[in-house]
Amino acid sequence: MTTATYAPAPGAAPLPRMIAAQAALETKMLLRNGEQLLLTVVIPTLLLVLFSSVDIVDTGKGRSVDFLTPGILALAVMSTAFTGQAIATGFERRYGVLKRLASSPLPRWGLMTAKTVSVLVTEILQIVLLTAIAFALGWSPHGNPLAVLLLLVLGTAAFSGLGLLMAGTLKAEATLAAANLVFLLLLVGGGVIVPMDKYPSGVQDVLGLLPISALSDGLRDVLQHGAGTPWGDLGILGVWAVAGLAAAGAFFRWE
Repeated sequence: MTTATYAPAPGAAPLPRMIAAQAALETKMLLRNGEQLLLTVVIPTLLLVLFSSVDIVDTGKGRSVDFLTPGILALAVMSTAFTGQAIATGFERRYGVLKRLASSPLPRWGLMTAKTVSVLVTEILQIVLLTAIAFALGWSPHGNPLAVLLLLVLGTAAFSGLGLLMAGTLKAEATLAAANLVFLLLLVGGGVIVPMDKYPSGVQDVLGLLPISALSDGLRDVLQHGAGTPWGDLGILGVWAVAGLAAAGAFFRWE
């Protein structure tokens, strides 16, 4: 009988594996959270079905679902990348979760990468669900899928930067209140359900510079009207993305 020789090799797992594991955990936590599901799935779905089925808001010529679906897709991106991420990260910061994760072998940029992957996975699930419901309601999209992808990616970057900035600078309770308030205000004033031309011209100019307005209008131009690449809306989203991510990187507090 021979004695086995063990040669343990302690150490951190490869970085891609750590990021993948953290991203999977972040996604599971998000999908198991009732409040997050309300924001990311239930509210956008109900708004799409309700306003497409009942003539509550004058959406102009054409079917309501053709106007509403791009706006609801923009709302889904905002609910996950901004509202949901800001609230979850804010409370992780309050309870010391971020501080402990920051001291683990996973670097801080790796943690943020994992959170970004989690957001993207959740958005894909949202878009698949909302698109299926929209098709069932008679939606007929047009336009270039690449332009839609660019809008969604830049919109995600813009809202992620703003969400992380809020979560990293405000107290958790303040983040909770502010993120939900911003969600409601942008839902009403961001061209998601109410067409921008219903507002006075001066108000339209201001609202048009918001990231939710740029995203919803850009998606609507492509998917409803079959327009080309909406460079103006992409430019607005790009500015918000750079400014938000830069500010989050500069002012984010881990404790």
